[in-house]
Amino acid sequence: MGLEKQILFFFSALGAFNGFLLAAYFVFFSKKKNSDYFLGGLLFVISVRITKSIFLFFNDKIFDIFIQIGLSACLLIGVFLDFYIKASSDSDSEKAENKNKSTYWWIHVLLWLICISIFNYFYSYSENRLLWNYFVKMIYLQWFVYILLSAWELRNELKKLFTKNTKLSESQIWQVNIFFGVLCIWTAYVFGSYASYIVGALSFSFVFYILGLFWFLKRSNSTEVKNKISKDQQLHNLESNKEKAAPKPIEKYANKKIDEQEANQLKTRIERIIAEEELFRDPNLKLPDLAEKINVLPHYLSQFLNDNLNKSFPLYINEHRIEAAKKLLLLNDSYTLEAIGYECGFNSKSTFFSTFKKITNYTPASYKKKYKK
Repeated sequence: MGLEKQILFFFSALGAFNGFLLAAYFVFFSKKKNSDYFLGGLLFVISVRITKSIFLFFNDKIFDIFIQIGLSACLLIGVFLDFYIKASSDSDSEKAENKNKSTYWWIHVLLWLICISIFNYFYSYSENRLLWNYFVKMIYLQWFVYILLSAWELRNELKKLFTKNTKLSESQIWQVNIFFGVLCIWTAYVFGSYASYIVGALSFSFVFYILGLFWFLKRSNSTEVKNKISKDQQLHNLESNKEKAAPKPIEKYANKKIDEQEANQLKTRIERIIAEEELFRDPNLKLPDLAEKINVLPHYLSQFLNDNLNKSFPLYINEHRIEAAKKLLLLNDSYTLEAIGYECGFNSKSTFFSTFKKITNYTPASYKKKYKK
């Protein structure tokens, strides 16, 4: 093997090897969410397909069973992509309302595994190569159908890529990057020649390391923010210790609210960051995310919202979402009611409608009918 082929083998094989490691991490060591399992499954089946491509490119005498396993793995790539995007898009309220989704998803995966196993048992690659030529075309077609389904799930995020006034959240950036990464690999296999075996492998390595770089930068930025928060907390503790050393009126201990002047400053900071970055448009926004943005501890932000504003975090964010929805209802006729809900940070039409009715006492349609000029 020449130097050029050795370099190709190294980079393509390294991507596949790291794909297996990362798949194991998401399945066995991550937060144990459906989205993690599906992402781990996605990385695993792509790595199986890539491994088959690498060995076939550099050694066309490999066993037919390896070719058969590699091609069969493609039937699950689109499935895991689609379910990963659906699972990672669900907010906490959505997960509570749709507990049956998880069962449906895993039954769906199981049915595909059964179909793959039955076909492989009765029609081995070594004895039915002509049939497998047609089957491979069906595999790539099925993969593409699930890519289209994933694109539909990401339709609002994909629109934001071409909209200047809206930003994607970190989780949405991950979803979009993984979607385009899988689309890139599918394109490399379908529209290439025989050399596409190695092009697909190199595409996966490229996508893998781009995502790895993005993850590293995200972690670095998160660590920097956390360090800053830690320093602020240390200063806050020093000031608190000084205050504790001085005598205080008994009434001070009975009042849990943050000082009015400090609360007003905090409210201004929160309103400004939410308005500038439109954080409420992120359906996965959590209280720690907002606390990190304004450089305070989560429990401090929670105390402010509950004791000073008498609101829970979901209600506070939903009020901003509803205000944005009201503006779109009156100013934009090109959006459907469902699209407006998605645009403002809701993950489903039902959640949008129920929240809108709870806050405004109107349905979106009746509000638009009453106030639209």
